Amino acid sequence: MNFPYRTLMVQGTTSDAGKSTVVAALCRLLARDGIRVAPFKPQNMALNSAVTVDGGEIGRAQALQAQAAGVQPHTDMNPVLLKPSSDTGAQVIIQGQVRADMNARDYHQYKTVAMAAVLDSYRRLASQYDAVIVEGAGSPAEINLRERDIANMGFAEAVDCPVILVADIDRGGVFAHIVGTLACLSDSERKRIVGFVINRFRGDIALLEPGLEWLEKQTGKPVLAVLPYLQGLFLDAEDAVKPEQNEKGIFRVVVPVIPRISNHTDFDALRAQPEVDLRFVGPGQPIPAADLIILPGSKNTRNDLAWLEQNGWHEAVRRHVRYGGKVIGICGGYQMLGRSVADPHGVEGKPGISRGLGLLDIDTEMTRAKRLEQVSGRCAFADATVSGYEIHMGTSHGPAMERPAFHIDGRAEGARSEDGCILGTYLHGIFDTPDAMGALLHWAGLRNSEPVDLRRLREQSIDRMADATQGLYRALMKVND
Repeated sequence: MNFPYRTLMVQGTTSDAGKSTVVAALCRLLARDGIRVAPFKPQNMALNSAVTVDGGEIGRAQALQAQAAGVQPHTDMNPVLLKPSSDTGAQVIIQGQVRADMNARDYHQYKTVAMAAVLDSYRRLASQYDAVIVEGAGSPAEINLRERDIANMGFAEAVDCPVILVADIDRGGVFAHIVGTLACLSDSERKRIVGFVINRFRGDIALLEPGLEWLEKQTGKPVLAVLPYLQGLFLDAEDAVKPEQNEKGIFRVVVPVIPRISNHTDFDALRAQPEVDLRFVGPGQPIPAADLIILPGSKNTRNDLAWLEQNGWHEAVRRHVRYGGKVIGICGGYQMLGRSVADPHGVEGKPGISRGLGLLDIDTEMTRAKRLEQVSGRCAFADATVSGYEIHMGTSHGPAMERPAFHIDGRAEGARSEDGCILGTYLHGIFDTPDAMGALLHWAGLRNSEPVDLRRLREQSIDRMADATQGLYRALMKVND
């Protein structure tokens, strides 16, 4: 079967309109038909990232889309990744590697360089695959971002590709979103849009049909598909912490939502575990009684440490430990558990040193080099395999590391406290492996649980999305007829 587009771009009227899921679904449908397909996102701004087969990092959504396409994630699939480290600055990652830290104004000037990397990566993918499905970022109608745009219509114009526009009806105002977006585009950009996708619809489609007819008459463009609202999908979030929480289990796990939380997809498997009562605790909320507290990754460890103290959460964590509770620190959370975190080179902000929580006998120093690696090994505290990935700047040292958490590729990794109540690791994804999740939950106090297989859940979710998107796929097959 031949797909009529060598390149097709999926843009949205808003952030979180469903671009990522539509791209993943189309990748799965194309792969099912034997078409070699690759996902692509020119520019992504997210604190959730994945390590690629070529030793770089890309957005988690593109790694999921690669899984949907049946290919290994590669840095060319997301050549520009921006990881915010403050309200005005971000780490700029080009083709998988850290290039610089920039404020918004400096990055705006840098976009011509970034665009060259975007086009370089796109051309490589286009030469290797039958089809490239491209995801836009945010909305193409952001007037203040249109100059030197590389994420939406700027890219589409540069490579001369068609666009489908996705709008989320569950939020309301879907027709205004679509018509308003078109009004903000140039004539050539409007001509690129081959049709619309109404996403997350629930209800009687007959009640929507008059609106669809009005929209097609008003714009002269077809509604290619109305996609249903799908409950219970287990997919990697691109950035924002998912509001869905599993509060029905008997074993309570609490995750403080620090300002620069990163890779919170680490907790997706726990969210799916029936026995686990997973709760994300936000600003202004007290940390409730828990069996296990997990300090997540951070893009700015020292600032987030100060924020924990300002909110009184550092004392809440220490009190939890005094009463026999267990604590896990992941990446930046691991660094926070130590005696100190030093940043002599100003890697994450102003140079200096911060006092840690003092729960692990280690010290950390931030370094300019970032470690990016997919790893596997065994738990040091149980007979269980573990796999995951490392994305961090900084090295830790101290006596607690003589009691490692894992043995990875012939080396000790992480640390445990003398009393066995505290565990720290640089590994992300430690709960994704059922064997490791079972061992970690048993260590934390949950007995006789049957760990979920997150990869299997993701596969099922991708297939559900693809099945629900077949109407769009058929419409795209016919759109050029």
